[in-house]
Amino acid sequence: MLLLNTTRDALLAPLQSVAGIVEKRHTLPILSNVLIEKQGDRLTLLATDIEIQIRTTTAGNAGGEDVSITVAARKLQDILRALPDTDVNLTLDDKRLTVKAGKSRFQLQTLPAADYPRMNLPDGDATRFSVPQRTFKRQLAQVAYAMAQQDIRYYLNGLLLIAEGSELRMVATDGHRLAYAASELEAPVAQRCETILPRKTVLELSRQLADNDDPLEVILAGNQAVFRFGAIELVTKLIDGKFPDYQRVIPQNHPGLVTLPRQTLLSSLQRAAILTNEKFRGVRLVLDDGMLRIVSSNAEQEEAQEELEIDYQGDKLDIGFNVTYLLDVLNNLSSETVEWRFNDGNSSALITLPGNDHFKYVVMPMRI
Repeated sequence: MLLLNTTRDALLAPLQSVAGIVEKRHTLPILSNVLIEKQGDRLTLLATDIEIQIRTTTAGNAGGEDVSITVAARKLQDILRALPDTDVNLTLDDKRLTVKAGKSRFQLQTLPAADYPRMNLPDGDATRFSVPQRTFKRQLAQVAYAMAQQDIRYYLNGLLLIAEGSELRMVATDGHRLAYAASELEAPVAQRCETILPRKTVLELSRQLADNDDPLEVILAGNQAVFRFGAIELVTKLIDGKFPDYQRVIPQNHPGLVTLPRQTLLSSLQRAAILTNEKFRGVRLVLDDGMLRIVSSNAEQEEAQEELEIDYQGDKLDIGFNVTYLLDVLNNLSSETVEWRFNDGNSSALITLPGNDHFKYVVMPMRI
C-alpha cells in the first residue's frame, strides 16, 4: 500500500523537526519510533519521550486509505539523509515499511500505532499569549546557558518562565551564576503565571524557533505547556518545584561600575582561558587605575596575562571567577558594551547592558 510519494527533503525536514527528542535507547522500544499518520493528503509526524511531545503536519502526495504506523525515527532519518535529493516512495506491506528512492530500497520494521503513547493537551483554565519567535528565541539564548545540568535540586535543571501583565521574564541559575532576561508582551496576560520549563524543552525550543517575527503561541495550564509555531506543536510537562527567589540574588546597590567593550573583553578572556587549570577554570580580574588585568595560571606554573585600558579611578580590586561563566554570558549577548558592577572581592558581580533593565547576570566569585 502506497503511503507517500514525495521528495526527500519534503519528508526529511518534518522528520528532523520531531526526531530531536527521540532517545537512542529507551526502556520502551516504541519510544524510539516516530508515529506517521496519513489522512487524505495530510501527513502528520509525532514523536514523544513521555515528557515532551512534538507534532508536525505536512502535505503528502498519495491517495488511498488513511493509515497510521510507527517506525524507528533515527533509522528513517539516517536513510533519508544518506539518499540524494530525489523522489522517495514509502509503502507499507505486512507491517514492514519500504523506502524506495531510485535504485535504493530499505525495509524497516513497524510497531502498531495504537500502542504509541500520546500526551493529552491541557484543558481548563490556561494562560495564553503570543510573542514573535525571534523575541522568544533571543530571550532563551540570554539565559539558557545558566541552567543546571543533572543537579539534585531538580528545579534548577530548567528555566523559570513568568508571564505577568505585559512582561515576560525568564530566569535560570545553577547556584553559581544567575541569568535574567525580560521582554514586553504585545497584549497583557489576565493573571500572573509562573512555571519551570525542563532543560530538554528549553534546548529543543532554542533549536527549533526561527529568527523571524512569525508568531509563537504559548499556552500554560496546570502541569503542561504548549508551544505552537509554524507547522509545529510542542507539548511539554513542567517541573513541579519552587524556584529560588531570584530577586534576592540580584545585587541592588553595588557601588563600583566599569563599562567594557564586549568583544574586546571576550577575546581577552578566551586567550587567558587557554592557560587556566582544566578542573577549576579560574581567572583573576585585577582592577586598578585606568586598567583591567586578566591573569590565569595552571598547575604547570604557566601564566597568561591580558591588559585592557578602561575608564576607572578607584580602589584596587582583585577578584577571581570561573572563566567559563564569563565566556557564556559574553558569547550570548549582542551588545557592543557591557557594564560590570561590583562591591568587593568576596561579593558577587553583576553584569548588565547600558541603559537596559531587561537583562541581568549575577556571577559568584571564586578563590584562586
